[in-house]
Amino acid sequence: MEKPIGRPAAPRPSGDVFCPASRADFAASYPEGAHTLMHELAGHPLLELEALALLAESLPAASIEYNRGDLPVGVDGKPGPTGLSIGETIRRAETSNSWAVLKNVEQNPAYRALLLDLLDELRPVIERRTGRILKPQAFIFVSSPDAVTPYHFDPEHNILMQLRGEKVMTIFPAGASRFAPDEVHEGYHLGGGRELGWKDEFRRHGVPFELVQGQAIYVPVMAPHFVKNGPRVSVSLSITWRSDWSFAEADARAFNGLLRKWGFKPRPPKRWPGRNTAKALAWRLLRRLVRSD
Repeated sequence: MEKPIGRPAAPRPSGDVFCPASRADFAASYPEGAHTLMHELAGHPLLELEALALLAESLPAASIEYNRGDLPVGVDGKPGPTGLSIGETIRRAETSNSWAVLKNVEQNPAYRALLLDLLDELRPVIERRTGRILKPQAFIFVSSPDAVTPYHFDPEHNILMQLRGEKVMTIFPAGASRFAPDEVHEGYHLGGGRELGWKDEFRRHGVPFELVQGQAIYVPVMAPHFVKNGPRVSVSLSITWRSDWSFAEADARAFNGLLRKWGFKPRPPKRWPGRNTAKALAWRLLRRLVRSD
C-alpha cells in the first residue's frame, strides 16, 4: 500500500509557475538551446525534505539511487554508498555527504499531477516544435553541500528546477562526438551505461549555468553535463519528456551500434530538425522480428 506523502497544494492557476518571460525564452530556444527559466515552485509542500524522505521510503528500490557526494567529475564504475538508508540520507542531507535521486516519482499520484500541471504550461510550445509529449517523467535530486553529479548525458528533453540551495550545471554541445563518442551513445541505447569519459581539457568548452532557488535550466536531449552543488543542501526537480524525434534519434543510435558490430562506420543521427526515420524504422523492424522468434 502506498504511503501518504502529505497533502498536495492547491492547484496553481495556469501559467503561474513559469512566468511569461520564461515561457517566451523557452519558445525561442526549444529544443536545441540550453537556457535558464524562472519558476515559482519553491516552498511547495510536496518538495520539502521530510515529504521527500517519506516519498523515497515508499518507492520501489529500483526507483532510488543514492551515493557519496564527494565524487570526481569523471567516475569509472558505480560510486560508493552513503552508509545510511535513503530516508536518513535525505533527512541528514546537511551532513550525509550524499547525492540522491528519486526516479519516476510520477508513480505517486500527487507528484504525477504536479508533473502534468507543469508540462501543461509548456505544452503548446513543445507540441508545436517536436510533436506530442511522450513518456513524461519526474526525478527529484537531493544533494549535500559541495556534492558532485558526474559527467553524463540523458535521453530526454529535461527542465531542472532549483527548489533549494544552489548549484552550477556545466553543459556541453549535444551531438558533438568529442564530448560524447558515438560508440558510447550506441552502447547506451543497446542497454549499456551513460557515464562518459572525462578529460580536464573539456572544461573550457562547457557552458556553466549558475542556478539558485527559483531558477531552472532546460537541457537538450543527450547534451553532456555535470553538476557541482553549492555550500548548502540542494533540492531540484527534473521534469522530462520524450518526443517522436528523440525516440527516432535513440533508435537510429541503436541501429548504428548494430551496424558498427557488423564492421561498418555509420554516420551519427541528425540533430533536430533533421529526421532519422530510415534508421529508426530499420531498428524497430529488427526488434520486432527478434521478439516474434
